[in-house]
Amino acid sequence: MHLGHARTFWMAQERARVAGGTLILRNEDLDRDRCRSEFVSAMLEDLRWFGLDWTEGPDVVGPFGPYSQSERMAFYRRAFEGLRRGGFVYPCKCSRKDVERAIGAPHAGEEEPVYPGTCRNDSALQAQFAAWQPEMDPVPGASQPPKVSWRFRVPDGETVSFVDGAMGPQSFVAGRDFGDFLIWRHDGVPSYQLAVVTDDAAMQITEVVRGADLLMSTARQLLLYRALGWREPAFFHCPLMTDERGVRLAKRHDALSLRTLREQGRSPAELQK
Repeated sequence: MHLGHARTFWMAQERARVAGGTLILRNEDLDRDRCRSEFVSAMLEDLRWFGLDWTEGPDVVGPFGPYSQSERMAFYRRAFEGLRRGGFVYPCKCSRKDVERAIGAPHAGEEEPVYPGTCRNDSALQAQFAAWQPEMDPVPGASQPPKVSWRFRVPDGETVSFVDGAMGPQSFVAGRDFGDFLIWRHDGVPSYQLAVVTDDAAMQITEVVRGADLLMSTARQLLLYRALGWREPAFFHCPLMTDERGVRLAKRHDALSLRTLREQGRSPAELQK
């Protein structure tokens, strides 16, 4: 974990302390290729060293466990079924490259490209997957349908607004600033958007504290809260930490990871300033 993420969590701890609330640490480990048990152990150790003390988490028993997303698939399946019953989602066979080709340009930013709606009204594809379930496994030797992901159908032209605790009033237009977004991937894993909304609702989260790079994700997530009939939390987006060139810190900045800074003899008090 790098310093930027740690300081965001430190801000969450301070807000919870002032409000007399509960601080929850959730292990978002749905990326099977990048999440290993030794990484989780290192994360917990580094955050403890940094001075963070969560009330509930992977290593602290609480009423809303488990606190690792890989152990919460049943929650995500139920949420997906609720969205499908409500007609909010549809199957999509487009890859990221397909989307980039459809919009006529490569996508270099961190935000996913605005989906052009290629599969949105594909009634044949929707009929083919009408009985699909998230837990379905391929049947050996059987003829399998093409792999699909599932997208949330955004209300085109609707302005999604909220007041952020740090950044103030925010507004994004569905269909312009962001398009139909993924909620279930073709490899059988829920998307970040669906997983965090489901967990925040199930864990009765009242305020989400995270980095400012996720402001537009909040607009997507508010649509999910409303579609599922769940109460939305308040949001507080912290300014991002950047390097000397103004580039946001990321995993590639190993020199600014907590473990490296710790080994250099830096103190938590110094890094929290």
